[in-house]
Amino acid sequence: MHTDTERCVRAVQSKDARFDGWFFTAVLTTRIYCRPSCPVVPPKPENMVFYPSAAACQQAGYRACKRCRPDTSPGSPEWNARADTVARAMRLIGAGIVDREGVPGLAARLGYSTRQIERQLLAELGAGPLALARAQRAQTARVLIETTDLPMADVAFAAGFASVRTFNDTVREVFALPPGQLRTRAARTTGKTPHTPGVIALRLPYRAPLNPDNLFGHLAATAVPGVEEWRDGAYRRTLALPHGHGIVALTPRPDHIACRLSLTDPRDLTLAISRCRWMLDLDADPVAVDDQLRTDPLLAPLVDKAPGRRVPRTVDAAEFAVRAVLGQQVSTAAARTHAARLVTAHGIPVDDPDGGLTHLFPAPEALAALDPEALALPRSRRTTLTTLVGALADGSLRLGPDSAWDEARVQLAKLPGFGPWTVEVIAMRALGDPDAFLPTDLGVRRAAAGLALPSTPAALTARATAWRPWRAYAVQYLWATDSHPVNHLPA
Repeated sequence: MHTDTERCVRAVQSKDARFDGWFFTAVLTTRIYCRPSCPVVPPKPENMVFYPSAAACQQAGYRACKRCRPDTSPGSPEWNARADTVARAMRLIGAGIVDREGVPGLAARLGYSTRQIERQLLAELGAGPLALARAQRAQTARVLIETTDLPMADVAFAAGFASVRTFNDTVREVFALPPGQLRTRAARTTGKTPHTPGVIALRLPYRAPLNPDNLFGHLAATAVPGVEEWRDGAYRRTLALPHGHGIVALTPRPDHIACRLSLTDPRDLTLAISRCRWMLDLDADPVAVDDQLRTDPLLAPLVDKAPGRRVPRTVDAAEFAVRAVLGQQVSTAAARTHAARLVTAHGIPVDDPDGGLTHLFPAPEALAALDPEALALPRSRRTTLTTLVGALADGSLRLGPDSAWDEARVQLAKLPGFGPWTVEVIAMRALGDPDAFLPTDLGVRRAAAGLALPSTPAALTARATAWRPWRAYAVQYLWATDSHPVNHLPA
C-alpha cells in the first residue's frame, strides 16, 4: 500500500487508525517517522515519504515519533492473510527466530537460501531480516525499560542485543533518547512506577472494532484445568517458552488488551508477546473482513449486530492439534476432561501464586511414550492420537504460524482418523488460515439452517465462495447464533 501515495496522504490527513501498521509516514524535514493516526498536525504532502515497515524507516535514518509511538502499532494484517514466503518469514521474525537461530535458521525453516530470503524481504518491506529483527529488539527493549526495574544490562541481553553498547546505540538512534531517559520519561508520564517484581505489564494494541465475546468466551469455555483459567475478568494460561515458562493474564479493554506476563527468563518476552497477539488475532483487519462478509445479505445482520469478531487461536499449534483430536465427536466438557488427564499425567508442574494454574501442557516428546491403554478413549482415537504425537515428536509433521497451509492440510489428512473437520479446525485455529471453513461442523450447519443458508456441506461450501478469503471469520459469526458458552464473555 505504501506505493499508493495519494491514498496514504489521505489516510494521514484524516488520522485514520485503520491504516496503522499498513504503512509508516516519514517526514523529510524532521527526520521522524509516524503511524498514520499520529495526533500532531500532518506535514505537507511534499514532505511525506511512505515506507512499508518501521525497520525500513529506521534503516533510512528516521527516528520514531515520541507522540504516536509507531513502533507499537498493530502488525500488518497482510501477514495473517497470506501463506507465501514473505508472510511466513515475518511471522517467524515476530516470534524471535532471527535472534535465536540467525538468518540461516530463518532460511532453513522456510526452505530457501539466505540470499533469497533477504532479496524477497527487501523487495517487499524495504528491509532485510536483520533490520527487521533489530527493529523488533528495539521495541522489546522499550517495553522492558518502561515496564520493569531490570538493570539496563539485563534489559539489553533480554531484548536480544549482543552487547550493552549496541543496545545503547540502537535505543538512541531509534527513539532519540538514551535508555535511562526513556525510563525516566515513562515514569514521569504515568506519575509513578507500579512495577510488580517479576511481572511485565503492557498494552497489546489492535485495530477497532474488536468483539471480545466469542474470542475470550471460546478460550474460557474450552480452558484445560491447570493450564488455562478465567479469573477476575482475565484469561490466564501457562506458556512453554525456549528459556523457561511463563504465565500470562489477558484482559479485554475498550481500546487495547491489558497483558500481564510473569516470565522465568525475560529473554522470552518477544516470543510471549507474539504468541499472545497470535492467539487473540490482534493483527487482523476487521473492517476489511466485515465489509466482505456484509456483501452476503444473510450474513450482514450478524456482522452489523456485533462487528469485529476475531478467530480464537492458540499459543502452540502442536498443543491444539492434540486437543482437536481429544475433542472429536465429544462435548466441550468431555474434551476438557481428557486434556486435563494428559496434563496431570505428563505436564510439567509450575507455581502460580496468583491463581490456579498448575502445569504446562505436555510437549509431543513427553506424550510420545504414553501408554495407549491408559487413555479413556475409543481404540480408533487412541491410534489417531498416538500417530499424531509420534509425527510431531519426530519432526515429520511440523505445525506453526509459519506453516504452508495447503502443505500442512495434505500432511494432516494422511494421518489416520483425520477427517475434513479436524484438518480445517487445525488450519483455522492453530495455523491461522483466515479462509479455513467447517461446512460439516454441527454448529455451522445449525446456524446455516436458521439463516436459510444451504445446510448440506457441498451447497454451503459453494455459497461460502463469496465469503473468501475470510471464511474462518464467517464461521465465528455463524457460531455466534447459538447460545453455547463459547459465544459469551464469562462473568
